[in-house]
Amino acid sequence: MTDGMAKREPLTIVLANPRGFCAGVDRAIKIVEVALEKYGAPIYVRHEIVHNRFVVEDLERKGAVFVDELDEAPGDRPVVFSAHGVPKSVPAEAERRNMIYLDATCPLVSKVHHEAEHHYQTGRRIVMIGHVGHPEVVGTMGQLPEGSIILIENADSIADIDLPPDTPLAYITQTTLSVDDTAEIVAALKQRFPDIHGPGKEDICYATTNRQSAVKSMAPQCDALIVVGSANSSNSRRLVEVAVSKGCANAFLLQNAAALDWTRLAGVSRLGITAGASAPEILVRELIDACRERFDVTTETVSVGDETVHFNLPRILSA
Repeated sequence: MTDGMAKREPLTIVLANPRGFCAGVDRAIKIVEVALEKYGAPIYVRHEIVHNRFVVEDLERKGAVFVDELDEAPGDRPVVFSAHGVPKSVPAEAERRNMIYLDATCPLVSKVHHEAEHHYQTGRRIVMIGHVGHPEVVGTMGQLPEGSIILIENADSIADIDLPPDTPLAYITQTTLSVDDTAEIVAALKQRFPDIHGPGKEDICYATTNRQSAVKSMAPQCDALIVVGSANSSNSRRLVEVAVSKGCANAFLLQNAAALDWTRLAGVSRLGITAGASAPEILVRELIDACRERFDVTTETVSVGDETVHFNLPRILSA
């Protein structure tokens, strides 16, 4: 060790597996990229294709133009709908304008849409567990006539459901919720409405469940835990909550390595790192590299299983 060169503190980085992109996010991004190859730039995208600024800015450089609403896109250019899903009124308007449109809705979100329609057609009122204003919730509720779905965010809201006692009921959920919190809400729903129908297979997607499981395993053994992801990413924010609930109080969301306040790692010897389902692996690698510049880093992995799910692209892109 040369004079004047401070000895670097040791840091063990505990990596979650799985982490980062899920199959639905990967498919949505590829839809935009392949559409740009097929149709040329610009391609318009209604809302952020996924909730991650790095991904959005990368696609903008390739020729994607992101708009808030369909009327901001010209009728002569293709438009892509985000992975979160859209109300039925959106593709209906695209068809009215004779637009080429590509639906990047995650197939697991589409599954929830189909469940909602099935319940509606069989005469059931629907309770949706989800976050007010989240694009996925807006899209799901927009599959049916207004008033068909009652949205609740927590168990306390159940008391506010005012329906005749003999009303047939079903529940659905947003796909990116906390697994544990949702289980509590569902239990409370069933306690008040014992005959309520639920999904055959739970609506919270495999990717959300797996990432939360990995964090549950690693949080108790970490002094701090970083979730790489954007502030508007529901599944990323839930990972922070899960880490805190499992004993890692110093858990926080981080957009990228450049945004890290290094004082948060003072005294930390074991740092957990995971990434939300819309965060690319390059952001995790940049964070690890930044840690290597300041600490003597060793890495280990906590794995709860590998993911092999793959979703095909829309047929229109291979035609």
